[in-house]
Amino acid sequence: MFDAEMLDVPIIIFMSVVAPLWLILHYRSKKQVSQGLSEHEHRQLVELAHKAEKMAQRVETLEALLDQESPEWRRKV
Repeated sequence: MFDAEMLDVPIIIFMSVVAPLWLILHYRSKKQVSQGLSEHEHRQLVELAHKAEKMAQRVETLEALLDQESPEWRRKV
């Protein structure tokens, strides 16, 4: 019927190859998450924040111009 020796080879392969790789990759990803943003990612985030501030200023300017030119524009939207 069922031979216990049939499981020996897959278990040995799993324990010697798959399990160590699994553990290494798992703890490497945990380490990267705990370290936070890389310097490059931080720089990108700061750049995006700066662009968002400029965009907000432009929107405020456009709204002010629209308020002067067409005071009813807010009701149309």
